[in-house]
Amino acid sequence: MVSFCNLCSLLLAFSFAFLSRFENFVDARTQDHYNSTASLSTRWTNNATAYPDARFGNSVTIRAILVRGKEASGPAYACGFYCQFDCSTFLFAIFRVPIQGGALFVQSETEFPEVVWSANRNNGVKIGATLELTSEGDLVLKDADGTVAWSTNTSGKSVVGLNMTDSGNLVLFDKNNATVWQSFDQLTDTLVPGQKLMAGQKLMTADGMITLSVNDYGFSAQMQTSPPQIYYQTLVKYPTNKIKSPYLELVNGSLALFSDSTTILASLPVPRASSLQHIQLGLDGHLGLYEYGTPLGLVTDLLTEYIGICGYPTACGQYGICSGGACSCPASNGGASYFKPVDDKQPNLGCSENVSLSCGASQYQSFLELQNVTYFTFTADLENVDASSLWIGSHSRQLLLTDSVVYTCQ
Repeated sequence: MVSFCNLCSLLLAFSFAFLSRFENFVDARTQDHYNSTASLSTRWTNNATAYPDARFGNSVTIRAILVRGKEASGPAYACGFYCQFDCSTFLFAIFRVPIQGGALFVQSETEFPEVVWSANRNNGVKIGATLELTSEGDLVLKDADGTVAWSTNTSGKSVVGLNMTDSGNLVLFDKNNATVWQSFDQLTDTLVPGQKLMAGQKLMTADGMITLSVNDYGFSAQMQTSPPQIYYQTLVKYPTNKIKSPYLELVNGSLALFSDSTTILASLPVPRASSLQHIQLGLDGHLGLYEYGTPLGLVTDLLTEYIGICGYPTACGQYGICSGGACSCPASNGGASYFKPVDDKQPNLGCSENVSLSCGASQYQSFLELQNVTYFTFTADLENVDASSLWIGSHSRQLLLTDSVVYTCQ
């Protein structure tokens, strides 16, 4: 017969054994520790069983792999799998997340993860995808069917580990702690403090239509036509007429163009940071400044003050005319109306043709004259611009000519 005390001891011992058996299966909402580094021959699988997820409202789900913050509570940077809404596909991304006491703070109703970099933004992967830091030092993202979605291509380059820094930089390093590969060099549409946009590099929207770049004479935002059509630019008057090793960097108080680590040649004023900031080039061409702790994240639009609402190439969509911040379609001519709004309630979506245009029978076609409509672009000489993707507009109005219109005009 087992005594009462012995029975208590037995049950207590069993309970400890039971808890220890399941102590590694911790929900992400209460997980109190994340690694910030990883060693070779490590693999992460994109599923909730192998790796717990954190849901932020009904819109964002993340599976954090590495997390690093400067403080135990507040904003931090993490890398991992990221998806929105129905989560049919995932990004391997670096995102800004709220933490509290070292754990993800998913109860926040105002702070949702903000993606600042992604490896596969136009090539999402599915449930069951894997990320692997191979024994050869390559970081490889594979979809659920085993196809390679992305890779750092660093095999055989003496990589010994992976590090998520508190500045939002994902780094592959060697035994001397020297950087072999870093996400800061693989620009997307976002720039975080400490990251440099060098001459020859571009911030580019996911559709590849709009870029922000630096050259020997300043920096500019443009449509990626052939050649590019600039809608914003800052030029620098410099004694040698060319800037030596220029780069653009978000510092506290400005988006600054440097010629070296100390000389600022030009800048756009930026509200001083009270928390983590980043700038992002939107699909509409706007350059937004975002900050942790700000409602909706957006602090200000950096270019609108200089070019106005109508200075953006896609302000009013295809065939749309922008005037005083309002969108409309080209007016009728001689009683004939050639264009109508795509959506009367959303005039910024542009216009559609009432009468289809053809490249044939050009003798029956003519120009539709639009008074006071000029090019938005800073490019003065359009002789050698590829007309098939020509955008027309100005700081007061704009119009897009598609292939059919341009070929008819020719």
